Amino acid sequence: MTSDDLLRHHGDVDAAPGLVDFAVNVRGGRPPEWLLERLVGALGRVGVYPSAADDLRAREAVAARHGCEPEAVVVLNGSAEGFSLVPRVVESRAAVVHPQFTEPEVALRSAGVPVHRVLLDQEDGFRLHPDRVPQDADLVVIGNPTNPTSTLHPADAIREIASASNTRTVLVDEAFMDAIPGEPETLAGEPNTLVFRSLTKTWALPGLRAGYAIGHPDLITRLTANRPQWPVSTLVLEAVTACCEVPALAESEIAALDSQAHREALQVELADFVLGDPRAPFLLIQVPDGERVRSALRDRGIAVRRGDTFPGLGPDHLRVAVRSPGECEPLIAALRAELEVRS
Repeated sequence: MTSDDLLRHHGDVDAAPGLVDFAVNVRGGRPPEWLLERLVGALGRVGVYPSAADDLRAREAVAARHGCEPEAVVVLNGSAEGFSLVPRVVESRAAVVHPQFTEPEVALRSAGVPVHRVLLDQEDGFRLHPDRVPQDADLVVIGNPTNPTSTLHPADAIREIASASNTRTVLVDEAFMDAIPGEPETLAGEPNTLVFRSLTKTWALPGLRAGYAIGHPDLITRLTANRPQWPVSTLVLEAVTACCEVPALAESEIAALDSQAHREALQVELADFVLGDPRAPFLLIQVPDGERVRSALRDRGIAVRRGDTFPGLGPDHLRVAVRSPGECEPLIAALRAELEVRS
């Protein structure tokens, strides 16, 4: 693989059909029935173009959920579309905090934007150091909680980075924030920030491509300049509206509490290998001879996410999705067996 190929590698490639999937961080495998019913109900409206009223309804739902104005919201075809738009808000240079999801860097480099990598230290628990960000970076990209390290950075540390310059924007990828009870450390609606949210993970909608961004209205205007007409579908607008309503938020909080308990249980079982202070619904582990272990797990029918495609990590790093204790039993047994084989 080339370096560009490595950056474009994602967990769905590791999770081939027929494998027990610990590579992809999607809850439950399918959307809840009530959400499927809402989407099916919206199918009757696909015979007409998505309307401005539908778009406003979705943005109002997001605004009510996050305590901002609808003008501060744009609905996206998932965060991936948002990353492809981000080069429009860079004046000169970007800094990307790693290890983290690689798609933002791919989008920036593809657009010819100079990118500086801010590498966090494993020995320091992947702690964020604002003073490591170059002063001339007018865009800084941070995942919070971070994929793949499962680190939750303090909001104050990110605010410090955002306030370092009046011309700086901090893009915070909060794709997994709703999987943490109470959503602590969210920066949604904060000055000098652009927050991306995704429906993919909690609501098991990777095939729909639904998400949204929150930022100052002027920043949103720059982000979406020359975007095509009808950029998102009627179904995406319906999904965003539904998932921001009060019943969905209550369900999401319960799911986050369950995920926290499941993560803590898995963390106990894999305590010798877990890195950092995980807070998200996945763990970053380090095992000896990781490439062999990953291949052996695959031979046993279990998929985990390779870690060496993330800047700052190597082949001994693996990312493991959190599932219920019962679902995790085959993974734990297989890992123990393979590590005993090596010893």
